[in-house]
Amino acid sequence: MTARIHRNADPERGSTLLELLVALVVLSIGVLGVSGLFPAGTRVQVRDRLRTEASQFSREKIEQLHNVALTDPSLTTGRHPATPEVLGEAGGLRRYYDVELLAAPLDNLRKVTVSVTWTQVRACTVQAVTYLSQ
Repeated sequence: MTARIHRNADPERGSTLLELLVALVVLSIGVLGVSGLFPAGTRVQVRDRLRTEASQFSREKIEQLHNVALTDPSLTTGRHPATPEVLGEAGGLRRYYDVELLAAPLDNLRKVTVSVTWTQVRACTVQAVTYLSQ
């Protein structure tokens, strides 16, 4: 019985361990770079959701105040309510509104500024302004 020894005719055939390690390092750097985008995307999504929710709550209050007579106590000059309303799914939104009397010749108008604030992610405020007349 004769033993056969096969020698590779092409020494460049296949890849070396060093080449595989370099490829893994390059791939790992790419994966780490992409993985950093996910937390940033989540923060932006939460911020935008809170801003949308705050805008909706401010419009809701303005619609409620348009149906109230100017003689109603809720439209006296100053901040209402004294303690801001707690709103939202997590209770992180606070809503209040300020009523101002305008000077003559616009003394039949009241300027109402509705503010909704929150401190999640970072402190922000959404304001909506309307003018009410008799």
